[in-house]
Amino acid sequence: MGYGHWDDTAYRAAKTYRASRGIDDFGYTAEMRAQPYTSWRAHPALDPLGVGARECRDSDEHGNSLPIAVLFDVTGSMGQVPIIMQDKLGKLHGLLQRKKYAEDPQILFGAVGDADTDRVPLQIGQFESDNRMDEQLRNILLEGGGGGQKSESYELAAYFMATHIVTDAWEKRRKRGYLFFIGDELNKPRLASRHIRAVIGDHVRSDIAVDSIYRELAEKWHMHYILPNQSSYYDDPAAVCELIALTIGLAEGRVDIDTGLADLRDVGSGTEVDSVGKALGAHDRSAMRALPGGSH
Repeated sequence: MGYGHWDDTAYRAAKTYRASRGIDDFGYTAEMRAQPYTSWRAHPALDPLGVGARECRDSDEHGNSLPIAVLFDVTGSMGQVPIIMQDKLGKLHGLLQRKKYAEDPQILFGAVGDADTDRVPLQIGQFESDNRMDEQLRNILLEGGGGGQKSESYELAAYFMATHIVTDAWEKRRKRGYLFFIGDELNKPRLASRHIRAVIGDHVRSDIAVDSIYRELAEKWHMHYILPNQSSYYDDPAAVCELIALTIGLAEGRVDIDTGLADLRDVGSGTEVDSVGKALGAHDRSAMRALPGGSH
């Protein structure tokens, strides 16, 4: 995947068209909610069951592909964050591409729920460079479940990202991609083999230590965990797009904090400057909180 180029005009036109006809941006979620809960399922394009690999590859159009994965917790109130993200995809691309924070970004969206209680505990899309990334984001099922035990199945998502992702960035250049978890809970204490078998389809017979999965993941990914409205590090879910873009721009050496915050104002995100600056440590130059050893 990853062909084509983002078209901001087409993105805005499609959004206007849906609004004028009362079509929900997250139409797949609306479709599932019209059915009995027992029939809810992941959209075929995001169902991880039986997937060999999601690929981020170079092409004639994008010769230096950079994998970026954004995985949302969609339980409870966290389901609002993908909606915010979809509304601001144009700004994300304005920063990544027009401001040259990344040369050839390819973005994958996914969603995390609770494998103990939810119908759809894991959804993983494709790496895309064009407006298909908007389609995959809008096809995420915002289940809104969760088990109420202060943990969700982030470790199951981490397993998929560690074992079912192939990127030219790593295979050709030994360059790590960028992985963002957006949530507000803990991992499960163990990665249950029954969850891997049922949700992903791998024939794993023994449970796996969570820390070992995150160590494996960290070899190929720069990992970040964003906690909207849940910590002193970051308290503005409306600024998720901007925070992700600037985190990548800083890590790629394409921008410094002061210039990046000025770029936010330039793309119309002036109200998010304070929150993003705080999250990135604009005053003390401390880094945004990374995911430590698979827990938080």
